[in-house]
Amino acid sequence: MMRALWSAASGMLAQQTNVDTIANNLANVNTTGYRSEKTEFKSLLYQTLQTRTTTANGEQKPISAQVGLGTRVSSMTSSFKEGELIASESNTAFAIEGDGFFGIQGVDGEISYTRNGDFFWTNGTDGLTLATAEGYYVLDQEGNPIVIPEGIDTNTVNMSSTGEVGYKTPDGNFVSLNQTIGLWQFNNPAGLEKVAGTYFRETAASGNAINENDNGINLIKSKLRQNYLESSNVQVADEMVNLIVAQRAYELNSKAIQAADDMLGQANQLKR
Repeated sequence: MMRALWSAASGMLAQQTNVDTIANNLANVNTTGYRSEKTEFKSLLYQTLQTRTTTANGEQKPISAQVGLGTRVSSMTSSFKEGELIASESNTAFAIEGDGFFGIQGVDGEISYTRNGDFFWTNGTDGLTLATAEGYYVLDQEGNPIVIPEGIDTNTVNMSSTGEVGYKTPDGNFVSLNQTIGLWQFNNPAGLEKVAGTYFRETAASGNAINENDNGINLIKSKLRQNYLESSNVQVADEMVNLIVAQRAYELNSKAIQAADDMLGQANQLKR
């Protein structure tokens, strides 16, 4: 009965984390480029009650008798399924079709990766520089910030489906600025570390970032869609169903605690 109390308590704690994760997904349903998360569980240790010895009658038992000691959260897995594309009037709004990520240079110089392509022009050290809403610089395929020369109207800046940066002259001709928005892929995106918001960092589990511009790589290159943004991949209906399941699991664990408590109370009454 004491085992039942602790096992059910571990289940309540795990389901509370599950509810927190689902609530965070629902809160970010309108966050551009957000990747939904799923709580993964694992079973705790098992206690052996009886080994595979012979019984009192001398018969060999085929299996042992073990009882589980509960559960705990093992990981939070991010889903990198593509979200829907939403039209935007901004010329610096980009969505990725494929498995690529934008490269972002943070204030600490470290490179992060994101699917959020809601960019803006900001005054950088070398001129107007493409940046995120937080002011982090967007990197080109060489790992350098994207800067446009002085005298070019930002409204005329255009990007091709391959990410080539340029501008249109008054007569409609496209002039390349010899810079291309960088896109990177990972062998195991689920292994990326979420650092803040929609930003990720590479880890040993994700593998090194693979530059889509490198020659000789065997992968399907992504495409850019200007004037579009990728919405979050949160499915509200699925999250609501998951929330109901998590709530019912929490209630069942609480009832298991109540049942174990009632049995302990009855056992204490036997001596009277």
